[in-house]
Parts: sequence; structure tokens; C-alpha cells
Amino acid sequence: MNLNLTRPLIVFDLETTGVNVGKDRIVEIALLKIFPDGTEKARRHLVNPGIPIPNEAYQIHGISNENVKNEPYFRDLAGDLIAFIDNSDLAGYNSLKFDVPLLVEEFLRAGFEFDLKNRYLVDVQNIFHKMEPRTLKAAYKFYCAQELINAHSAEADTQATYEILKAQLDRYENVEYTEKEGVTSVPVVNNIKSLSTFSTYHQFADLVGHLALNDKGEEVFNFGKYKNRLVSEVFTIEPSYYDWMMKSDFPLSTKKVITAVKMRDFGKK
Repeated sequence: MNLNLTRPLIVFDLETTGVNVGKDRIVEIALLKIFPDGTEKARRHLVNPGIPIPNEAYQIHGISNENVKNEPYFRDLAGDLIAFIDNSDLAGYNSLKFDVPLLVEEFLRAGFEFDLKNRYLVDVQNIFHKMEPRTLKAAYKFYCAQELINAHSAEADTQATYEILKAQLDRYENVEYTEKEGVTSVPVVNNIKSLSTFSTYHQFADLVGHLALNDKGEEVFNFGKYKNRLVSEVFTIEPSYYDWMMKSDFPLSTKKVITAVKMRDFGKK
């Protein structure tokens, strides 16, 4: 089934130096842009991360320090990537928890704002795990009846993710899903907004989930000694907690949120 698009969709994948959004860097990025008329445009870049690639990461994706030493830094690619992505929605595999936050973090490091507010984000892994709990390689075999060659190559993983998403639309057409609360619906439909809603597990105030939203839509901490406490309340009783977070290895995107909360709630006083 071809995707029903009202604007372009970017399916993308990253290979990185590690899994810490605040500290690690991109070493490879592959993007597949699908237009509403069904045409596609692909691009791939190796990226010099500016830091050593650990052996643990090399063992996964096979990209060495030697491979990227003469490649551009992300800041050199950022402007062109912003233009390529433009007003597109985004899709990926495990993208909400890792790829999207790290991509935003890299843009921020390069001095670019990358606004997600008007984009739909589809996480193919979350659809997969909700409907058929399993890995990208297993998902590709399950949905596409093929073995995934060159797994952990960003280019191969991007193409596989796109093929899986289309196969999911075919497989789950008119298939019901029951939420934990007992509500039943048919959530996997050929509509990017609906897929974005269904593939999102939690409502977070930041991209990586350090800050959650309570039932009233207020920012609360999702970690540590103040878990489930209001951010504004904690900053009132312990102002130094804000300073500690700003000096620690939290992602820049998380620091932007707590700064916005601080300015909103304390800037008036």
C-alpha cells in the first residue's frame, strides 16, 4: 500500500557514537524523502563526529574513525539538511526515543532551530511493538518476508523501515487494537497524523523523556529524587536544581524546556 500523504514524509536513520543524546554524535545519516505524488529522493552522508568512535559503536555499525576523518562535520551539513527536510513529517525506527532527539540536538549544536511543533512524527517501531512485539531485522522478515541485508547500515535500515511501514498499512487495515483502558479502535490507517498519534507512547515535555506532562498538562520531573514533582515547584523550593541541570550532561533540548518553564513561572516575579 502506498502512503497517503498531504506533504512530504522523511524516513530517516542515524548511526552514532553511542546512545547518550546529550554527549554522542551522528556518524552517518540517511534520509528518504517521499512526496505526495509517490516520487522519492534519497540522500546519505557520513559525518565526522568530532569525537572518537568507541569500539562498541564500531562493532555495531562498522564505521571507523578512519572512515569519517575526512568527512564533513554535522555543522557543515546542517543548513542543507534543514532545507532538504523543509516542511516534511518524519518517520523512523525507534525515532521518538533516540533519532529525533539526537537530530534536534545536533541541529542545536550547529546553531539551527529545528521546530517539531508542526510536524507529525511516526515511529514504526512503536507500531510494530504494539501490534507485533519484536527488532528491525525480525520486523522486516515478518512484514516483508525477506532477510534484511546490511542491518545497522543507515541506508539499508532506512529502506527497510519504509518498506515495513507500507506493509504495516496493508497488514493492519481494519484490524482492531485494544488499549489498556479497554478502549478499542482501528488505529493503523493510511494517515500520517493518525500513525503519529498511535506510534507515540507517552506525552513528554522534552524530547528524551526527562520531563513528563501530568494530567493537567504541567511539566513534572520523570527521574531522580523529584520524580513526578512539578518542575516549577522544585525550582521554587530548590532553585539550585535548575543550575545543576544546566551544568550537567542533559540534552540542550531539555535545558531549553526547563529554561522556558523558569522564565514563564519566575520571570514575571
